[in-house]
Amino acid sequence: MAKPFFRLQKFLRRTQFLLLFLTAAYLMTGSLLLLQRARVAIPQGPRAPGILQALPEATLALGVGLLDSRPLQDSHVSPDLVLDVDTLRSPLARQPPGLRWPRRNRSSLRRRWLHHFTSDPQGQPTLGPEAPGPAGHSQGAYLGCFSDEGQERTLKGAVFYDLRKMTVSHCQDACAERSYVYAGLEAGSECYCGNRLPATRVSLKECSHECKGEKGTACGAMGRLSVYSVEMLQPGSRKRRTATYRGCFQLPENITHTFSSSLTQANVTVETCSGFCSQKEFPLAILWGWECHCAYPTPQFSLRDAVDSSLCGQAAEVQRLPGYCEVYQTPIQDTRCTDRRFLPNKSKVFVALSSFPGAGNTWARHLIEHATGFYTGSYYFDGTLYNKGFKGEKDHWRSRRTICVKTHESGRREIEMFDSAILLIRNPYRSLMAEFNRKCAGHLGYAPDRNWKSKEWPDFVNSYASWWSSHVLDWLKYGKRLLVVHYEELRRSLVPTLREMVAFLNVSVSEERLLCVENNKEGSFRRRGRQPHDPEPFTPEMKDLINGYIRTVDQALRDHNWAGLPREYVPR
Repeated sequence: MAKPFFRLQKFLRRTQFLLLFLTAAYLMTGSLLLLQRARVAIPQGPRAPGILQALPEATLALGVGLLDSRPLQDSHVSPDLVLDVDTLRSPLARQPPGLRWPRRNRSSLRRRWLHHFTSDPQGQPTLGPEAPGPAGHSQGAYLGCFSDEGQERTLKGAVFYDLRKMTVSHCQDACAERSYVYAGLEAGSECYCGNRLPATRVSLKECSHECKGEKGTACGAMGRLSVYSVEMLQPGSRKRRTATYRGCFQLPENITHTFSSSLTQANVTVETCSGFCSQKEFPLAILWGWECHCAYPTPQFSLRDAVDSSLCGQAAEVQRLPGYCEVYQTPIQDTRCTDRRFLPNKSKVFVALSSFPGAGNTWARHLIEHATGFYTGSYYFDGTLYNKGFKGEKDHWRSRRTICVKTHESGRREIEMFDSAILLIRNPYRSLMAEFNRKCAGHLGYAPDRNWKSKEWPDFVNSYASWWSSHVLDWLKYGKRLLVVHYEELRRSLVPTLREMVAFLNVSVSEERLLCVENNKEGSFRRRGRQPHDPEPFTPEMKDLINGYIRTVDQALRDHNWAGLPREYVPR
């Protein structure tokens, strides 16, 4: 009895594999048929008279919608003109008789179809009878197409990306708001600002990419900038940023050496000094009596030792005698640390930037990229982050072309893939609130009151609080080489902590670059404005749960010879 049953069981197993194989073969066959019928061919010659035959080859390629001009040069497919299916629906395409499915070079058609969807859209020029032109409703003057292929960018004052909605007006407003004179668009989705015009002008046709959010408008190309002047915009038509007061500081010993540019004028105002330094592309405007100085933060003038603001009076004689000055932040971005690129060679050490969600990983990436000059990668892909300048988001996380890779993963297998890691830890109370805000309202928004008052919030805390603990414990247990960084310490002592992180990544940076990072420390991902909910959404039961996890992690850090968690995490 057992033997027939065993044979039946063996037959059923074979049948399952056979059915699975037949199903896969059926799906693959259907896909191939769809690929083959995505393009059709129209024979030329006596059987296909009409307008198409009389048109020259170049006109057919541009006006009728030819996807690839290479088949026209191929001896095997020269009698056939490959057209898009949408083109055949037009009255012009329906006139020639004798439509037939192509029987030759089907593999070539499939390769071109696959390449059409897998190739980088930024690298493809815009096809059509006319190249895109300048924006007709633009407020700024279009200056032309310029080359941007050198190592040093001319328009480097500020950089913005938007893969989906970049428009000329958006770029112009962003540059004008920051007091820049020129706005340049590149590759359809990149915006650059500056006060100096690029040196090399090229043909207007070379700026062939359309803006991602504005069809028919030129947005440069790869290595080409469509440049607009925003200097003539009316003050009432744009929202211009004002100078920000940084504090009162003691003047350095050598003013001429420390401050690069100066202006002496009677009754000089903050607005006058800020405008003068903005035009010179300096991030700091220093007022000392009737003198206005422009500078970058330097080791001799680092803006760390602010004094009482009462020492910087409004009257000129009060400022001159004690040797104190007022410092203002201009709308200009400090550009000494904005240049970033991929690693020239693949990294031999695979480094992770690991954290629990909401622990400030994106902010830490911003600091690392500007300090080292290299992009950071990500285990995930976030288009919003890519649009904000994190180009490593689009790179494969195992390419080893980035200085480190963002990850929220835990578990032995995921951790042991990395050779070393920076473990970023943040107060779980703050991390949970930040991640809940992100889930409900995006990177920069706040969750509405209805989410905090619903059952969603306690369920979130119950499930995510244990993850905060297990994430740290797993990395302490399985991590090969770790650097533990506390988010709160990074905010309090940015330069010393960042210097330690950069040294862990085996990158040498100058003190000026670290000061530049400190001057641009906030980046684009900080929630601003007032929180709409109760600042203390945690119930006593939630606090007991979270405090237990805090004590567990604190003890685990001490057991691995690390300092415990900061005191503000939980009352002791």
